[in-house]
Amino acid sequence: MFQFLFNNKVSQYQNTVQEINKLDIKYSKYSNNDLHKQTEWLKKQLSEKTIDEIIPECFAIIKEAIKRATNLILFDVQIIGAIILHEGKIAEMKTGEGKTLVAIIAAYLNSLFNQGVHIITVNEYLAKRDANLARQVFKYLNITIGIIEQNMNLIQRKQQYQADITYLTNSELGFDYLRDNMAINKKELVQRNFFFAIVDEIDSILIDEARTPLIISGPSDNITNKYIKAKEIANNLELNQDYEIDEKSKNIILSEQGINKCEKILNINNLYDIKNPWVKYIINALKAKNLFLINKDYIIKNNEIVIVDEFTGRIMEGRRWSDGLHQAIEAKENQKIQQENKTLASITYQNLFLLYTKLSGMTGTAKTEEAEFDKIYNLQVIEIPTNKKNNRKDLADLIYKTEYNKWQAIANECFDMYQIGRPTLVGTTSIEKSEFLASILNKLNIPYNLLNAKPENISRESEIISQAGRKFTITIATNMAGRGTDIILGGNPYIISKIELTNYIQSIIMQKYIYMNNEINQILKTLDANFINNHLKINNNNLNDIIDELLNTRNIQNTERQIIGDVYIQLVNYYNNFCELEKQEIIKLGGLYVIGTERHESRRIDNQLRGRSGRQGDPGSSRFFLSLQDNLIKTFGGNQISKLMENLNIDEDIPIESMILNKSLNSAQKKVEAYFYDVRKQLFEYDDVINNQRQAIYTERKRILKSIYTRDCILEYAESTIEEILNKYDRTSDTTNKSQLLDQIYIILNLQNTNSKNRLVSMQSNNLKIFFIEQLRITYDLRETYLEQLKPGLMRQLEKYYLLQQIDYAWQEHLEKMLLLKESIGWRSYGQQDPLTEYKNEAFNLFINMVTYIRQTVIYLIMRSRLITSLDS
Repeated sequence: MFQFLFNNKVSQYQNTVQEINKLDIKYSKYSNNDLHKQTEWLKKQLSEKTIDEIIPECFAIIKEAIKRATNLILFDVQIIGAIILHEGKIAEMKTGEGKTLVAIIAAYLNSLFNQGVHIITVNEYLAKRDANLARQVFKYLNITIGIIEQNMNLIQRKQQYQADITYLTNSELGFDYLRDNMAINKKELVQRNFFFAIVDEIDSILIDEARTPLIISGPSDNITNKYIKAKEIANNLELNQDYEIDEKSKNIILSEQGINKCEKILNINNLYDIKNPWVKYIINALKAKNLFLINKDYIIKNNEIVIVDEFTGRIMEGRRWSDGLHQAIEAKENQKIQQENKTLASITYQNLFLLYTKLSGMTGTAKTEEAEFDKIYNLQVIEIPTNKKNNRKDLADLIYKTEYNKWQAIANECFDMYQIGRPTLVGTTSIEKSEFLASILNKLNIPYNLLNAKPENISRESEIISQAGRKFTITIATNMAGRGTDIILGGNPYIISKIELTNYIQSIIMQKYIYMNNEINQILKTLDANFINNHLKINNNNLNDIIDELLNTRNIQNTERQIIGDVYIQLVNYYNNFCELEKQEIIKLGGLYVIGTERHESRRIDNQLRGRSGRQGDPGSSRFFLSLQDNLIKTFGGNQISKLMENLNIDEDIPIESMILNKSLNSAQKKVEAYFYDVRKQLFEYDDVINNQRQAIYTERKRILKSIYTRDCILEYAESTIEEILNKYDRTSDTTNKSQLLDQIYIILNLQNTNSKNRLVSMQSNNLKIFFIEQLRITYDLRETYLEQLKPGLMRQLEKYYLLQQIDYAWQEHLEKMLLLKESIGWRSYGQQDPLTEYKNEAFNLFINMVTYIRQTVIYLIMRSRLITSLDS
């Protein structure tokens, strides 16, 4: 039963939920074999009914499969969430409401179309975890599960994409899409058409990451010593004299004095000279010096600069900042400067996800970005009530005068919570700040767990989060978005048992002289005998999967498997009771206490942190500790608050707690959100121009790639080329120009007989067109006959090779031109022109020029290929 009334948007689904619950009784009586056959039966039903008509039967079937696989009975709110996902909307569900199972239900319904469903997560750990759970459920329903991992090859990726439901990360999806559109053989294509996607943490992917496009790049010819020189110049420039920092846009603006100083050092006349551009190197060096900080924006790992995701606190292996910024940071940190890259293919997440026929998503925090989801993605946000009432108390912010006082207050608060045993989660915005707090706690002799982007901490993530709800536990974490593991009061008995057993077995394996069997028997003896017969109802296959994962091998003997299984069950039983008792004690203390150390750019990120407390009706509280030196307050309205504190003559150790100040901070966050929304909207509008061109090029490329007979495509290109040149021919009256245009056709088509050119000038363009097309076909037939004698199929191979080669080359050059155009088009506003309109016009002309270039170059190369000699030999 629901704890409170649904809102109007959700209440419409109640009848469907009741019908599903009635059918659940019917399917609970089915054998595993009978349940297995229901998927084929549902697919047959689709030939007679619509997808919406079979929802009750389908959801009742999957509900029963989930119950058998996990011993969990779905909440009604989870079923409603799945219906909302199926409808192509965003389900806003709070932390701990079981979003993983919600995605499984909606994915099952849409997998019946046999077109592939993608469940997209923010990191590979979550993708693996969710895919493993899905496999346990879908083995009852004859549905295949795939997962895309970073180290997979083409064949493996193709197999995984062919599954009914595929789990993957947003970056793997995007890079596979770009690689597919750079493939030179159709066997290299791995993806199917984009049908239906469920995006987990949709706000993190479609909002936070929307500012950064996905780019596949290749090495360019740029010289790296310019970065060293630019770093030296940047170190000689003074802030607020030679340059200014725009905090909002994270940009550097050189003053006239700064420009003159740079030109003097470099001994050049123009810093902005296109033929020798120094300005981008200096701007990047200044950005690296002032805006990108170690242990906040990046870390150094294995002598490489590795980006830290500002929203999730995770490191982004293999990702690099573009346009020379990464090289500037390498120069700053005295690391080896890698060669600069040029863009080979790119796409924004906005346009990538709009390729799906149907898109949906889920998150705990989407309402604050509701307008953006609607305008850009045409996605409606539906807020789903929690299964149990939310009992978390969000306390008013405390604002201190200095950052030092703030951190002292946070440390003292942690000390107080540790003394009473109340679990506390402290959210920080950077690695540096998390380690600073850790150093203060060390001085106070307070034990803590530290979770940030450093490799030694990431490896313990699941363990740290699973135990963050235990008594006397202080957890420091950088950004809690997309962590994917609930903080359960008293601890998670399953994960704790798994960690305990894993650690023990690993220690046994390390001691090679001890027999594993004897040691495991010793574990059994040390366990309380009362727990030996209290086995949990765990399916044998699930148990085997757990053991396989624990030992990372399938060569273990069955007897040993059974023994380890028994130990695991006993451990879970033990910790189940232990954790439940501890949970009751923590509830009396007030539940999990969440401390925020800084307001983020978006209220949504703050809400994600708060949402870790108050899971499934548990009590909890949250509070933010702030200072006037925090970035958000400093950038937006810090002076007013500072003046207020000065006028009130408040001591530095005493914080202000005021609803007026909270409103000011909320207002500041709204300003930041509005600013970044404008940034993303502008990015989307500009990328939408190139996206239309991208789709045209990629569609043409895929048509050629999949085509067996490319001769028609070549002839079509040649005829279009003839027509384009003859259109220019018609528009000129000058005899010399006419003759030159005819020469151009002769050169492109490699026609040898030029004696008749004088007679052609006097002919009508229609007759000229017929003449040249006839000459084209004769010449082409002769060339094809010759090549086919050398090697059957050689002409088709050459055609496809030249077509793909020239499309790729021209597109890469086009991307560079479009980037330069985008960077410079803003200046048109000074001439009372709309930059976006001008960008569209210029981009259209560039695209037409590119298409013309591709056609003419392909024909030119085909008609006089120099590969013939080498192929002949």
